[in-house]
Amino acid sequence: QVQLVESGGGLVQAGGSLRLSCAASGRTFSNYVMGWFRQAPGQEREFVAASDSGGNPYYRGFVKGRFNITRDNFKNTVYLEMNSLKPEDTAIYYCAQRTRAWWKIPTSRGEYDYMGQGTQVTVSS
Repeated sequence: QVQLVESGGGLVQAGGSLRLSCAASGRTFSNYVMGWFRQAPGQEREFVAASDSGGNPYYRGFVKGRFNITRDNFKNTVYLEMNSLKPEDTAIYYCAQRTRAWWKIPTSRGEYDYMGQGTQVTVSS
């Protein structure tokens, strides 16, 4: 059973930055797509970014240019660096892993096999 543990959330002022981390258990981390989702109160959980097995990043339009996803395969960790944060970025951020084969980058919750418990990010205005 894979475990994903997010960290790095917190309270930040608008315009500030945070770096989220997600540590994954398992031995073949480098083979898998790693993604980040977020869920604001009363909203659906939505895709934010993903990193494929080659380290190529994919972003939703609303974070492009502000967020940066990277991975360290030696540490089994994926990161989400968030800059120029806005109050509308306030949400619980979840890390996800897809272990099945894929042919297009997965962007929905059901396309991932594991998801962490989340870390709260709050951006004050």
